[in-house]
Amino acid sequence: MSVTVTHITGPGGVTRRRFIAGTGSILGAATLAGHATAAQAQTGRAAAPIGDGAHAPALVIGTGYGGSVAALRLARAGVDVHMIEMGMAWDTPGADGKIFANTTTPDGRSYWLRTKTKQPLSNFLGFPIDKDIPRYTGILDAEELGGIIVYQGRGVGGGSLVNGGMAVTPRRENFSAILPSVNTEEMYATYYPRANAGLGVHTIDPAWFDTVDCYQYSRVGRKHAQRSGFPFVFVPSVYDWDYMKQEVAGTVPKSAIAGEILYGNNYGKKSLQKTYIAQATATGRVTISPLHKVTSVAPAATGGYTVVIDQIDTGGTTTATKTVTADKVFFAAGSVGTSKLLVKLKATGALPHLNDQIGKGWGDNGNVMCGRANHMWDATGKLQASMPTGGIDNWAAGGAFAEVAPLPTGIETYASFYLSITRNPNRAAFSWNAAAGRAELNWQTAWKQPSIDAAKTIFDKINAKEGTIYRTDLFGTYKIWGDHLTYHPLGGAVLDKATDNYGRLHGHPGLYVIDGSLIPGNTSVNPFVTITALAERNIEKIIATDV
Repeated sequence: MSVTVTHITGPGGVTRRRFIAGTGSILGAATLAGHATAAQAQTGRAAAPIGDGAHAPALVIGTGYGGSVAALRLARAGVDVHMIEMGMAWDTPGADGKIFANTTTPDGRSYWLRTKTKQPLSNFLGFPIDKDIPRYTGILDAEELGGIIVYQGRGVGGGSLVNGGMAVTPRRENFSAILPSVNTEEMYATYYPRANAGLGVHTIDPAWFDTVDCYQYSRVGRKHAQRSGFPFVFVPSVYDWDYMKQEVAGTVPKSAIAGEILYGNNYGKKSLQKTYIAQATATGRVTISPLHKVTSVAPAATGGYTVVIDQIDTGGTTTATKTVTADKVFFAAGSVGTSKLLVKLKATGALPHLNDQIGKGWGDNGNVMCGRANHMWDATGKLQASMPTGGIDNWAAGGAFAEVAPLPTGIETYASFYLSITRNPNRAAFSWNAAAGRAELNWQTAWKQPSIDAAKTIFDKINAKEGTIYRTDLFGTYKIWGDHLTYHPLGGAVLDKATDNYGRLHGHPGLYVIDGSLIPGNTSVNPFVTITALAERNIEKIIATDV
């Protein structure tokens, strides 16, 4: 086997590093878990960035799931909305003619302000796989916080740009443990269906799944699960399955079967740019300022709130600082972004009446990863679609739901790979370090042990049944478990604790939280459908009573 290692020519102009460097990118891709490109689908209203001294009836901090729901529903209710996004618009192709870098060839577009990749899998076949890249405001942020790396999307569309598209609604019987203050019947009768419709969620055709080469890995995962007595379930997705069928047929540009996902998807995935944000900007009432970062929110003397915003360039340097006012402010910067900002605003006195629940109840959705080495008669395939579509459900008995994920390296690996979501009770908190001038998280890597124990209820049994072993070459030297990361940060401004039961922040009327920080640490499955559905519920109430 030969390995080629070459250099980066710029954020969007890559050369080759096709195997070792690209492998780890693809391996983590699915876990984060028409012919139009993202540029053609991006419908953000053409406008200059927000100006110093501007006024916004509603200011939304962030453009992920919760923020996009809020913007759309407010605009349709007749409210003008301005969205502030720290990342880029992702509407302009790079030197290779595509907006997003391929997962096999990470470049400057791939990582948020890093000079070296920080791939979810650090090793493959004994080789380290991270590589040098230009510092750039790229799409994936690998944020290192007190004992854990949190992977987050940066750009218009937030996490929808980089996740694996698995659009899972939790089992009804699990919901009361996820959000105990929320009416289960309303969520399953109204808000989950509304969210799934808005996101464009569909399930793969089982007959096609059973025959296509690119899902051989998932069929092997199904066989092993069922042979050990575990239910295998098809998981809905926001990927366009008709497009993938055309990819396989060779009639459209390849996307999922080319491994595109971790650093963005140029064609088949229905990110928020193509769904909620497209509908929001089509109202004519929503504008978006990319490469802008909110640093302060405080009550204004004349009512409403004064918001301070830094404009940055693609190197992360502040080029302008603007002060604007807003009647209402919606915090939708994601669990980490919202929690860090609110902790800072409380500690520094900008929002002194926030309660003592701010920053608390943060969890990692019990994320832990592992791989298994199969026998040669259980080949998983050279061609593997990067969009996972199935899982192993052992939540009731063992507290784990395992996504059957791809390892699309382009070679036969005889390996099965999994991201488990587990019932992990450990919760961390953000606090303000005044001396360092930053918010910090007190998560401890040892707190992952309940997740490992839960995942072992599935994979120890499968290994025993199949006579197989765990892979030890994916997360370091002789290390089985990927216990250093999460793709699913949740909590930090928990519903009915830091806020009321609809996301209104206590102590400061007109301030709202509407993202994953409302959910206390775990959803039992991939969380973005629950984040979207909860945002649909909350914004409906807010519009009816506060607007």
